Amino acid sequence: MSVEKKIVVIAGEASGEAHAGRMLAELKIMAPDIKVSGIGGDTMRATGAEIKVDFSELAVMGLVEVLKQYRHIKKIFNQLVKELENDRPDLLVLVDYPGFNLKLAKVAKKLHIPVLYYISPKVWAWRAGRVKKIKRYVDHMAVLFPFEQSIYEKAGVPVSCVGHPLVDAVKTSLTTEQAKQKFGLDPSHRVIGLYPGSRRSEVEALLPIMIEAAEKIYHRHFDVSLALPLAPGLDIETLKPLLRKATMPVKVVEGDFYDFTKSCDVIVAASGTVTLEIALLAVPHLIVYRVAPMTYRILKKLVKIPYVGLCNIVTGEALIQELLQDDVTVERLDQEISNLIIRPDSKARAENIRQKVLTALGPSGGAKNAAQQIITMLD
Repeated sequence: MSVEKKIVVIAGEASGEAHAGRMLAELKIMAPDIKVSGIGGDTMRATGAEIKVDFSELAVMGLVEVLKQYRHIKKIFNQLVKELENDRPDLLVLVDYPGFNLKLAKVAKKLHIPVLYYISPKVWAWRAGRVKKIKRYVDHMAVLFPFEQSIYEKAGVPVSCVGHPLVDAVKTSLTTEQAKQKFGLDPSHRVIGLYPGSRRSEVEALLPIMIEAAEKIYHRHFDVSLALPLAPGLDIETLKPLLRKATMPVKVVEGDFYDFTKSCDVIVAASGTVTLEIALLAVPHLIVYRVAPMTYRILKKLVKIPYVGLCNIVTGEALIQELLQDDVTVERLDQEISNLIIRPDSKARAENIRQKVLTALGPSGGAKNAAQQIITMLD
């Protein structure tokens, strides 16, 4: 490409931003002259992208929760529309976050800006009608899972399955013992990892219950430690009021996510991409999720699949225990975490799950393939 090209990339939450960052890192190697701007965070910044709005300002989960932030999100949307009108890019790359991004795709269509949509909305789980909207406004879908490709092919939407970038990205050279040593965790203790999500609403709903359940285990068995990764987009100040209520130390670690995850003997995690990463590191874990009661009632009517955890969805098996909404109690978490700690075959089962998930995710090279799709569309 002899003429400098400009692309705008929109990633509205942590996992999508991480995928966008991996894709842009590959793009920088393949075509370093492409100018990138948009909505994202530190992972995208590290590739040289100009971040106009930090994704943390958009990271809200749940229908009711989004309504509370509607005015602020709408202001950001309007700002972005003006920028697209005044400085039209050669390509708009939308990453997941469909409530926001599909509206932006409609605007881009009117402005004759080509649209690449990377990471499909979960049309196979709910709101299948979005496929019609995607067909109208999106020029090409780059999906992660092979089963998604057939959905779009049947609907007549240009699509390619680029593969899941986590197949390549999730790795560590450390054993659990080495990882504990790296982060100053007592090697004789069982480490319980608390992964309450990357959105403030998730953390506030889940972390107090996680801590209280872990404390019950701690007071019965003193050979446990609590550890928590600071998710991208979250500020330590958000956690402090919740951590002050804990009656035992909680080690908070920022960065080195995969090494840190490997230091855990068991993890309780909010549903999301992080559960796929935990599974690919062969760490025993369970999945929890809670949203506003009204949001849950609506979603229960709309969602068409039996699982929420990605490992369970992609394999079609109930591999990981899921606790949702009213089942997310201190008592249940205490019970399920304890079971994972005391089961002699927990680690062997986690390795078996890892192999099944890898098989279901398919080929490697996801981030590189997505970057190549950008170049193809620009050419």
